[in-house]
Amino acid sequence: MKKLSILDVVAKSGVSLATVSKVLNNAPTVRESNRQKVLQAIKELDYRPNSAARSLARGSTGVIGLMLVTLQDTVFDGIVQSVNEYLEDQGYFLALSVYNPEKYDSEHILFQEDRVDGIIVLSPLNEKHYVSELRKKGIPFVIIDNHIEQTKALTVNVDNFKGGYEATKHLLELGHTLIGHLTGPEHFLSVRQRKQGFERALKEAGVQPLILTHTRFGIRNGFEVARQWISSGQIPTAVFAGDDGLAFGLMEALKSEGYRIPEDISIIGYDDQGFANEIHPRLTTIRQPMEEMGKQAARQLLNLIRGSKHNSSILLQPDLIVRESTRPNVPR
Repeated sequence: MKKLSILDVVAKSGVSLATVSKVLNNAPTVRESNRQKVLQAIKELDYRPNSAARSLARGSTGVIGLMLVTLQDTVFDGIVQSVNEYLEDQGYFLALSVYNPEKYDSEHILFQEDRVDGIIVLSPLNEKHYVSELRKKGIPFVIIDNHIEQTKALTVNVDNFKGGYEATKHLLELGHTLIGHLTGPEHFLSVRQRKQGFERALKEAGVQPLILTHTRFGIRNGFEVARQWISSGQIPTAVFAGDDGLAFGLMEALKSEGYRIPEDISIIGYDDQGFANEIHPRLTTIRQPMEEMGKQAARQLLNLIRGSKHNSSILLQPDLIVRESTRPNVPR
């Protein structure tokens, strides 16, 4: 049986090769009557275009690059999977690059216009340099979780201020007033915004934070900070941890010193990492909509590649996930 090609669709539909290519790539500049002719021909022929054919048709690589700093993060993993699924549906391949945040490489393998059609940069620590380089080379790009305020890049973010506010509001509504906040380095925009949400919720309630500590992200750092709090005698009845790893470290240190979670101390995290629903007690947290983040970033990037002029950054909403690590405050 003869293998169908794009030329068969051209012959069947009666329109030009250029028009068929545009329809296959969802270009917005095709007359609707011609689009329907092409779609009907595809249906009757049962034609399934492969990615290579699409790439040749549009004169591009058919590859989208995605740069991230680590794969050891279930939120990042969810974003990558979502991006990959969306791109597959659109006939693109995904090329992953895990880069060293300590090393800026202006000649990065993905930063070549003949290798990728566009790039998604996930939570970049060298954001200013990457934005400059991508613009200089004319490579379309979208940033997920940017760290520069007032950036002019196209971004997909979560409302971290609201997430911090809702996390703290949850603790306040449970009757807690001795509340601490443990969070990551302030050079992350998300860290600053979550802290601002924390402070706003406390201010509205007329409550002062009992303790506020910045550290590096990671379970071990959460553990060590909790030990410091215990040594200093500053023990809140509730803690908003800036990510789930810090929350888990806090919980382990507190439990090792005889504190009960949540009977003695309520703890809420941020991200809804994969382990949050597996540990004991199960962690109350703020969930980032990772699937939607990936989908929206991929959609925005393809719109850029296809020449859309109506592009705007996207701010998604987080969700409060209440589990077992928080409970109403009982006076000690």
